[in-house]
Amino acid sequence: MTETAPFPAASRDPDALEMGRTLSPRFDANGLVTAVVVDVVGRDVVMLAHMNAEALAKTIETGVATYWSRSRAALWVKGETSGNRQIVKRLRVDCDQDAVVLEVEVEGHGASCHRGFHSCFYREIPVGRPGAPLAFVESDPAFDPKAVYGTASGHAPGCGCGEDHGDD
Repeated sequence: MTETAPFPAASRDPDALEMGRTLSPRFDANGLVTAVVVDVVGRDVVMLAHMNAEALAKTIETGVATYWSRSRAALWVKGETSGNRQIVKRLRVDCDQDAVVLEVEVEGHGASCHRGFHSCFYREIPVGRPGAPLAFVESDPAFDPKAVYGTASGHAPGCGCGEDHGDD
């Protein structure tokens, strides 16, 4: 994984880490922090991704959401292929600095999911009804993945892995 060290090491003092004004992300053993992505207007969660230090630094510098693709072991700018770039309007870090929230405006079709939906969380799990089928909360994709990526799934042809590759 390509790493840069643009951030100071996380403080061992919980008060300094949790109440201070210095961004010092606590990257996990794989060098990643979790990134929760929220639509700045609708306030719905549209995506969950991961960032290494370089991705976080590039996001801060450019204002365009950049992530770390675990499956490709490479940086990717969301929307490079689909045109659905995520423009960061606000970036927050949680109390112990091991996760970030990006509030974004999505360009293009306004879709963040490689399946063409606005949100990657387009299905709901019926609570209190074990075994009930998932319910679609978004009925129609905003774009056709086959037209954009060449495959209906948004994955590389023949991949079959089921993981979001961050290919756009």
